Amino acid sequence: MHPLLRFRDETLLQQALTHDSYANEHPGEQDNERLEFLGDAVLNFLSGEYLYERFSNLKEGELTRYRAALVDEAQLAQFAIAIGLADRMRLGEGESETGRQKARLLSSTFEAVVGAYYLDRQKQLRMLRPHIHNLFDGVPFRVLSSRADKHPKSRLQELAQLKFGTLPQYVPKRIGGTDHEPLYRARVYIGEQVFGEGRGGSKEAANTQAAEDALKRIEDGLP
Repeated sequence: MHPLLRFRDETLLQQALTHDSYANEHPGEQDNERLEFLGDAVLNFLSGEYLYERFSNLKEGELTRYRAALVDEAQLAQFAIAIGLADRMRLGEGESETGRQKARLLSSTFEAVVGAYYLDRQKQLRMLRPHIHNLFDGVPFRVLSSRADKHPKSRLQELAQLKFGTLPQYVPKRIGGTDHEPLYRARVYIGEQVFGEGRGGSKEAANTQAAEDALKRIEDGLP
């Protein structure tokens, strides 16, 4: 088993693996959504640090694009599979049939496990860093570069800085769906103005669609 999963406190690992569909069917179980939130923040920092140290030739805008590609939903899902999370996720009855192949569930579980491991090691990033950097090392640079150039969130960030001198801010919100198929809406703000809106089955998917919408509006000359 990958060392990332060698927890001192197994209850933290079990919570990290618990999707809300499972928690809803098993009263008393805690889902992994708060741990997912924490893991997302930890991964954003570690990915930024990793790219800063590995690629001294990249400028700020390029680093931003590469980070978006390194921790996007598809890539995190691959990390989840690499460390064996697909078979260990605790899913509700309806979700278990297809959920183990869904990038949305795999990526969110990976984030939750990262958050849980961070807590398990007394919030010491030095204990987590080698495991995460090892996963990052496995992503070929040519693949990362290709994806970075195409990611809508990266393109919007560069454009917002160039045209408006500020960064876009994403505000995702769950608006419906079911435990098995949630639906999120995201709005992207540049300054105080909404520039784009998107929907998707995960926060990341909704954010990406909002970025695409904003790019189209800006390119079309819309306010």
